[in-house]
Amino acid sequence: MSGTEPPRRSEPVAEPQPLARSPWTLPSSIAREFDPGRAGGRARRTVRDWIVDFACFLAAVLIGMVGADAVGRNPHISPGYAEFDQVLGALACAAVWLRRRWPVGLAIAMVPVSVASDTAGGAAVVALFTVAVHRPFRYVAWIGAVSLAVIPLTYWLRPDATMSYLATIAFGVMLTALVIGWGMFVRSRRELLLSLRDRAVRAENEAALRAEQAQRLAREAIAREMHDVLAHRLTLLSVHAGALEFRPDAPRAEIVRAAGVIRESSHEALQDLRQVIGVLRGGDTDASGRPQPTLAALGALVAECREAGMKVVLDSRVTDPGDVPAALGRTAYRIAQEALTNARKHAPGAEVTVSVAGLPGEGLTMSVTNPAPPGDVPRVPGSGQGLIGLTERASLAGGRLSHGPGPDGGFRLEAWLPWAP
Repeated sequence: MSGTEPPRRSEPVAEPQPLARSPWTLPSSIAREFDPGRAGGRARRTVRDWIVDFACFLAAVLIGMVGADAVGRNPHISPGYAEFDQVLGALACAAVWLRRRWPVGLAIAMVPVSVASDTAGGAAVVALFTVAVHRPFRYVAWIGAVSLAVIPLTYWLRPDATMSYLATIAFGVMLTALVIGWGMFVRSRRELLLSLRDRAVRAENEAALRAEQAQRLAREAIAREMHDVLAHRLTLLSVHAGALEFRPDAPRAEIVRAAGVIRESSHEALQDLRQVIGVLRGGDTDASGRPQPTLAALGALVAECREAGMKVVLDSRVTDPGDVPAALGRTAYRIAQEALTNARKHAPGAEVTVSVAGLPGEGLTMSVTNPAPPGDVPRVPGSGQGLIGLTERASLAGGRLSHGPGPDGGFRLEAWLPWAP
C-alpha cells in the first residue's frame, strides 16, 4: 500500500423521522418503542396485515347484516329510514379499511354513526377494538365512555322489537365493555411478547459482549507474559551485539560464543513472536516480579491442590519437563490450573486425573478428567468465561482445546499444543 490514502467519503446517515403529534394519527407506544418505521403508517401492509384487515372487514359486514335484518323487521322503524340505515352501514364497513391509518378518528366518527345506524354496529365494534389494541389507555377511556353514554340514546331513538329498553341497554353496555376488555388484553399480550423479545435480544448481546471481553482479556494476558520473555531475550541480543561492536579484537572463541547466543536468542524470540501475532498488548506487565510458571511447576500445582483437600492424580509422560519451551509449558500450566479450579468448584470430592504426554515434533497433549461428584453439586456463580479464555489461549498458541461432559456424568477437558522439534 502507498503511504497516503485518498480521503474516504463518509456515507450520509439517515436521520429518524419525527413522529406525528396529532392525536388522530399518534402512533401507539408499542410501535414507537419497537417499530418506529411502521408507527406512522408509511410502511406497506404485509400479507398478515391484509389477512387481519380482511377479517375485520368481514366481521363488520357480518355484524352489519345482522343489524340490517333486525332493522328491516323492526316495526318502530319506517322502510325509508331502514334503507338509509343500510346505506350508512355499508359506508361504515368500507371505512374499516382506514382503521390502521386513523384509528382514533375512525372510532370517534363511528360513535354518531352507530347512533344513527344499526347496520354500522359492526364497524363501530371493530373501530373501538382497534383503538383498544393500538392506542394508549387515555384514548380508550374517553372514547369508550362516550360510546357507553350514547347507548341509552340509541335505543331510545330506535327501540328494539324483541327486548325491553333496560335489557337492550344492559346488552349494549356489556358488549362495549367486552370489546374494550378484549382489545386491552390483546394489547397487553403484545407488549409482554415484545418485552420478552427485547430482553432475549439484550441478553444475547450481553453474552456476546462478555465472550468478546473474555477473549480480549486472554489476549492481553498472553501478550503481557510474552513481553517478559521477549524483553529478556532482546536484552541479551543487545548486550552481546554491543560487546561485538565495541570489542572487535576479542578472542575468536568469545566472538563465536557471542554469535551463538545471538543466533539462539533470535530464533527463540522469533518463535515467541509467531505465537502472539495479532495479539495487542494491553496494560502494564505483572508488577509482582514473580517468574512465570512452566510445565516443570505442574507438580507443585498438583501438590498445592492436594493440600487444599482435592484428590488429584498426575500422570506425566514427559521425560524432562525442563526441556519443554517456556511459552508451551506456561500455556499447559495455565490450562491445568484453570481445569483444576473448575473441578474444585463444580465437582467437589471427585478424583481428578491430569495426564500430560508429548514429544518434540509431535506436540504436547493434556487431558483433565473427573467423574460425577459423589454428592450434590453446589451452585457456583460463573458463566464459563475461564473456558473461553483457555480456548483462546490454545488457539493463539497454534493448538486446539475441547471440553464437555463425559459419558459417566463427569467432565473432560482435552488440549493439544504444538511442540517444535
